[in-house]
Amino acid sequence: MRLDKYLKVSRLIKRRTVANEACDAGRVLVNDRPAKASVNVKAGDIIEIQFGTSSVKVEVLDVQETVRKDDAKELYRYL
Repeated sequence: MRLDKYLKVSRLIKRRTVANEACDAGRVLVNDRPAKASVNVKAGDIIEIQFGTSSVKVEVLDVQETVRKDDAKELYRYL
């Protein structure tokens, strides 16, 4: 699954366009490398999102096309 879509489906970032812009600006790292929005995400990948001075680091546990809001937290684990 594309990185920008995963960020939206997992609700780490609310909108896909915002996720796309964050990737283009270099604020999203996958496995410690800057990633474009088109990078394929799979279980086991480490995603780091930089928000201003803070950052969020998560491990991808599962990849699904659609998921309910309550179940979105089961797609990743905070590190």
